[in-house]
Parts: sequence; C-alpha cells; structure tokens
Amino acid sequence: MDREKFIDIYGGIYEHSPWVAAKVWQSGDRADLAPLMKAVVEASGREEKLALLRAHPTLAGRAATSGELSRESAKEQRGAGLDQCSPEEFQELQDLNAAYSKKFGFPFIIAVGGLNRSDILRNFRMRIKNTAENEFTTALKEVHKIAKLRLAALSKE
Repeated sequence: MDREKFIDIYGGIYEHSPWVAAKVWQSGDRADLAPLMKAVVEASGREEKLALLRAHPTLAGRAATSGELSRESAKEQRGAGLDQCSPEEFQELQDLNAAYSKKFGFPFIIAVGGLNRSDILRNFRMRIKNTAENEFTTALKEVHKIAKLRLAALSKE
C-alpha cells in the first residue's frame, strides 16, 4: 500500500494526528499496528504528545453540537449516549470541560467504548482531581485505548 492510501486509511486512528500513521508507514513495519502506533506516540516529545491531546474534541462540546466532530469521534460519542444528555448532564459536562481544560491545558479524554453518560461523568469528576502529570499520563493511556478501539472497528469494516 502506498503512503497516501495508508495515511488516508489510518491517519484518523489518533485524532487529527496523521503524523502517527505517517511515521509507522516510514518504518516499513505494519505487522501489528496498535503497538507500532503506540510506540510512535511514546517516542515523541512532550510537545507532540500535548498537541495530540489537544487535537481531541471536548465531550459533548461545541464541535459535537455543531456537527464538526471527526467521523470516528461522532460515532464514539453517540455510542456513549452523549448526544442524548439531559439539560443537567449537558451543563455539568460543559462546566467540567471548562474546569478541566483550564487546569490541564487539554480536553478531558476517555475511551467511551462500552461506557455510558453516568460512567463518563463519574470518571470526569474523579480525574479532574488528579495532578497535572498524573492526568497527562492518564489521558495518553486513554488515547491509546481509543486508537485500539478504532483499529478494531476499522478491521470490521
């Protein structure tokens, strides 16, 4: 598969970060993409990792309500029922999103596969209490979970 096609197919595995797929393609090794892509992210610098985190949309945020989410994010958020929030849940998510982003400098990231709104809100309330370094590490772990879920979904298509 040529580089352009590879990036077209796998460039969205890490949200708005096709550079991950590009580096995997350059390596020439495509045997098991999940660990290869994870290794690319883990080998990157802190600024690249922070940019990766910042590329994620806020949960039930402006991008979701205006239809600007990536195809993958929209499907994931719908699957968790985030498009069906009560007014109270929606307001709590907005408040938590603002506080989290202010505290950590990137949006709250959680692999929503298999979770519902209550699970997400419970995690959000707990994680906002984390230290900055702990949350940076946790957010990256969640990004890798999202990538694995996206690769699994892509293999079923």
